[in-house]
Amino acid sequence: MGRVVLRDFRVVDIERDFFGSIIIENGVIQEIITDATNDSGADVVVDGRGFGSSAVLMPGFVDLHAHFREPGFPEKENLESASLAAAAGGFTTVVCMANTNPVIDTIEKAKALKTRSDALGLVDLYPVLSLTKNMEGQELSGIKDLPAGSNFQLPLLLSEDGKDVSNDELFLAAMGEAKRLGIPVSCHCEFGGSEAETAKTAGRPRVEWSRIEENNATRRAIELGKKAGCHIHIAHVSTKEAIEIIREAKKNIAGDTGFSLTCEATPHHIGATETDAQRMGDENFGRVNPPLRTEEDRQAIIAAIGDGTIDAIATDHAPHSEIDKAAGAPGFSGLETAFAVCRSHLPGTEVPSTNLQRLSALMSCNPAQIIGLNDRGRIAEGLRADFVIVNIDETKKIDPASFKSRGKCSPFAGKALQGTIRMTLNAGRIVFEGV
Repeated sequence: MGRVVLRDFRVVDIERDFFGSIIIENGVIQEIITDATNDSGADVVVDGRGFGSSAVLMPGFVDLHAHFREPGFPEKENLESASLAAAAGGFTTVVCMANTNPVIDTIEKAKALKTRSDALGLVDLYPVLSLTKNMEGQELSGIKDLPAGSNFQLPLLLSEDGKDVSNDELFLAAMGEAKRLGIPVSCHCEFGGSEAETAKTAGRPRVEWSRIEENNATRRAIELGKKAGCHIHIAHVSTKEAIEIIREAKKNIAGDTGFSLTCEATPHHIGATETDAQRMGDENFGRVNPPLRTEEDRQAIIAAIGDGTIDAIATDHAPHSEIDKAAGAPGFSGLETAFAVCRSHLPGTEVPSTNLQRLSALMSCNPAQIIGLNDRGRIAEGLRADFVIVNIDETKKIDPASFKSRGKCSPFAGKALQGTIRMTLNAGRIVFEGV
C-alpha cells in the first residue's frame, strides 16, 4: 500500500499512551510523530478525528488459540470466513489449532495452510503442529523431523488440542522436541487421570469431573514440563484451583533448567459463567471445553489477570454449525466479541490509562512474545504495521447473525457490550472497516 499516514490518534500500547500520528512505509512503522503531521506523499491517510473522541489506535491483537476448521470442516468454518472474523475482531496474527481433517501433523500441511492464508492477506496465520501423528497418541508427529533453528517461521506452537497425550513418556518426548526446537507446548489440560475417570463413571456432572480434569492435568503438564526443561503454555485456564497451581509454580521456577510457564484465559471465561451455560443449554448451545465456571472462578481469573499470573487473553474461537451445537459440540465463536467482552468485564480498563495499556499487553504484546514474534504487539519504529482502531466507549448489542464467522453461537448474544472495532490494518493494509 506504499505510504500510509494514521494521523491525530490517541495511541496506546503496553508502554505508552499519547496523542500523535504514525507513518507507515511498505507495511512497517517508519516514524512516530507527536506534533504536526505532514501528509504530503501519502498514498492513504486515516484521520483519527473522523472516528470520534473515544477512538484509540492500538497494536493489532494476537490470538494464541483459535480453530479455523480448515481443512475438513467447511460447515463449521473455512479459511476465508475465519480470517474475516479475525480481522473484524481486530486480530492481525492468529495461531490456529491442528484438530482438522486431516490433522496438521507435518510441516508440509502447516506450510500449505499458511501459504493459502498469506494469499488472502487478511491475517498472519500460524498453524499449530500436533504432538502426535493424527492426534492418535501413539507416535510423535512430524515435529521429530524438524531441524532446530529453521528459518521458516513454522511452527511457533505445538499442541495436541483437547486430546492431551495420556502416555507420560510420549508426552515427555514431545516436550523434549519442543525444547530442541525452542517453541512452547500449549496444554489444554483435559486429561485428568483415574480420579476424573472415576467421577465420570460414577455419573458425576460435567462441572465436577471437568474441574478434576483441568486441575490434575495442569499439575501434570507443569511437572512434565519441568522434567523436559521446556516452555509450557496452559490454555484456557478456568478454575480457581488451576490458577493457584500456576501461580505457585511461577514462584518456584529455577533459572537454569530451561523450564518456563505461561498461561491464557478466554473472554468467555472472563465474561460468562455456568448460569449463562444453563440458560443456553449446558449440554448443547452452552457447552464449551472447559465449561463455563462459577462466579468465584470468574473472579479468580480477573484477579489473576490483575496480578500477572495470567499472561494473555486468547479466544479459543471454536465455531460450529447450528446442527452440531444442538448435538452437543463444545465451543463458541469468539474472535469478533473478544475486545468488547474484555473491555466490558475487566475492571478499570478505561481509567486510568495504564489499565488500557494492560489490556494491550494481554491481547497483543504478551501473546506475540510467547510465540517469539518480536516484530509486533507494540508500536515502535521498525515494527510490523499491524493496528486496530477501537472505540472504547461505544456500546453495541451482540448480534451473532452479523458475525463474519460461520459459527453463530455466543454466550454474549443479545448483550450490550462496550468497545467496538472500527478498523483493522494488517501490515499497513486496511483489511476491515466497521460502521
